[in-house]
Amino acid sequence: MSATADPFVHPALLYRGAAEYLAGTVPFVCDALAADEPVAVAVPGPNLELLRRELGADAGRVRLLDMTDAGRNPGRIIPRVLRAFADAHPAGPVRIIGEPIWATRSAVEYPACVQHEALINLAFAGRDVTILCPYDVERLDPVVLADAEATHPVLIDAAGRRTSTAYAPGEVIARYNRPLPPRPAPDRVVELANTTDLAAARALAHIRAARSGLSADQVADVEMVVTELLSNSIEHGSGTGTVRFWGGDGEFACEVHDKGIIADPLVGRHPATPQQPRGRGLLLVHYLADLVLLHTGDDGTTFRAYFHA
Repeated sequence: MSATADPFVHPALLYRGAAEYLAGTVPFVCDALAADEPVAVAVPGPNLELLRRELGADAGRVRLLDMTDAGRNPGRIIPRVLRAFADAHPAGPVRIIGEPIWATRSAVEYPACVQHEALINLAFAGRDVTILCPYDVERLDPVVLADAEATHPVLIDAAGRRTSTAYAPGEVIARYNRPLPPRPAPDRVVELANTTDLAAARALAHIRAARSGLSADQVADVEMVVTELLSNSIEHGSGTGTVRFWGGDGEFACEVHDKGIIADPLVGRHPATPQQPRGRGLLLVHYLADLVLLHTGDDGTTFRAYFHA
């Protein structure tokens, strides 16, 4: 490796079927174990069980996580899954298999998923970490596979390993910084316009979330999320925020818009340190919500958090 080479490695594994999946992942894990390197696997449940069975007794030496739970909100994967494991082993090298995109991810979730994959390259630059990301080429849309080539500098498939000629994570981050999906009809949306009243926002959040069928714990989470988002608007945005709520069909959404512009693409994804007295609010939002979408631009910044009953 040259003196200027980045030790961080981020390949995409383009697999077809279980045999190719295991051929691409099991040696990755076993090589780490043979070298006494810490290794974690965060993939959807069925693939996790496939790997667990194949690894046998060695599975006990691997940190195993079901990504459909740990990474339900793509915005929490970097701080709570990838950085949490890598930071626990700061001397490196560290190996992780992370599969954040699967066929049943929704179209609403996907922009957050692909931005996550692009942001990994910023979050781990200079770290002695390898993160292998599997992609099911038989079940995923061609757009997803094209984005995988743009977010991973190295591609691996049955033919071997090659450099991605389409690698452009910065372009992906910008391209998926899109206006958020349309809200429901106005008569279904409750709004507090240009407010600084945290108590009123919390109270309205409690009422609307409870009416939508969320559990008591989820209602408390909604209150906290709204408080953190509006507080962020007051302190770091334009001084006020417009808060909106809506729900139905087992889903509840809260949204806060202000006139500020966010410059840090990793906002809300930096792990908090014990010495850090502030700056945890957006991280907490990612930890509590089932999905967080963000759009920032000349007209300001909008955060939208979804909760599923």
